Amino acid sequence: MKVLVFGAGQLAQMMYLAAVPLGVEVYAVDVNAREVVNPITKQKLDMSIEYAVSDVSVVTAEFEHVPEDLLGLAEKSGKLTPNMAAILTGADRVREKRVLQSSDIANCPHHIIDNIEQLNNSIASLGDKLIFKASRDGYDGYGQWRYTAPEDLPKLQQAFSSLDLSQVPLVAEKMLNFDREISLIGARDAQGNTACYEIAENLHYEGQLHVSIAPATALNAKIKQDAQAIFDRLANALSYVGVLSVEMFQMGEQLIVNEIAPRVHNSGHWTQKGADTCQFEQHMRAVLGFPLGDTQTHGVTAMVNIIGCTSFSRELISIPGCHLHWYGKELRAKRKMGHINVVAPSYFALGEKLMLLLEYLPAEYFPLLEKEAIRLKSLDA
Repeated sequence: MKVLVFGAGQLAQMMYLAAVPLGVEVYAVDVNAREVVNPITKQKLDMSIEYAVSDVSVVTAEFEHVPEDLLGLAEKSGKLTPNMAAILTGADRVREKRVLQSSDIANCPHHIIDNIEQLNNSIASLGDKLIFKASRDGYDGYGQWRYTAPEDLPKLQQAFSSLDLSQVPLVAEKMLNFDREISLIGARDAQGNTACYEIAENLHYEGQLHVSIAPATALNAKIKQDAQAIFDRLANALSYVGVLSVEMFQMGEQLIVNEIAPRVHNSGHWTQKGADTCQFEQHMRAVLGFPLGDTQTHGVTAMVNIIGCTSFSRELISIPGCHLHWYGKELRAKRKMGHINVVAPSYFALGEKLMLLLEYLPAEYFPLLEKEAIRLKSLDA
């Protein structure tokens, strides 16, 4: 069997590595160059995108921002999984908000701004602390602006005046005083069966995910049940097939959906060593119609992103339960270069291993790690 992945980054690479043991061949599409490539070497393959679509069993995507004509080509073939509407929902915050509202799922109070004249009304209606997000092509903190005081308004007006808001509206969201961000990664097959992983707790720095801990600490039964209900409602509303990520803010006993990602997700990388079936294999299983895998966890896991950094010691893999995943990218500031998964039998043991890990890493690129290690060690004390 063959699968074609729109996108040729690290997620396509990890899908390839998970698919090989299943006897599945994976090709990738560099959507910018519009070339079919090997997901590992990135070497161009001697086939057109049209031929690749006709040759494979399934077409899927590693990210949401795929040109619509390519999605349309795959959708017309009947092989695109998840479907085009689901992928476009993840690519457009306006579509996403509409799906959340129509599914009666709590999300951040917001306004859609398609004219700069609406800016003052949004500030007056939503409060004195807002975040403005480009409805398309924003990620990792890019395409976002904050309003925290009246003196921010002139800068925002200047920034927004250069944008075509009629084509790419802004979503103005009220900044919420949430306790933490959590995410639920799960899969749904074509028959409507679902298999979800343990909820992960996500720690961000300057708009980027730096560390995920799974299972998240201090979870109660209500939060778990509510998160599962949100996942099921969204997956069913989108007629979804594949792995789906739902990021949520926890505010006491309430969950507010921040955003959804119709694909394998950074906050699910911990599943590579922390669960019986990793999210990449699970996605292949779901889109190909194979039985969904067991999502049982193995102890507790930390996923640590390596961002804008190559100057660390590979000797870190000497730590028991520590695994390096390198993407082979050219170094760039704020670029995700790889990640580290660390598995341990308890939160205390995980905290100890993260302290050891710091000995092999330049601390300035991992600003959250020491504090998190200390917190985890205190949980089982």
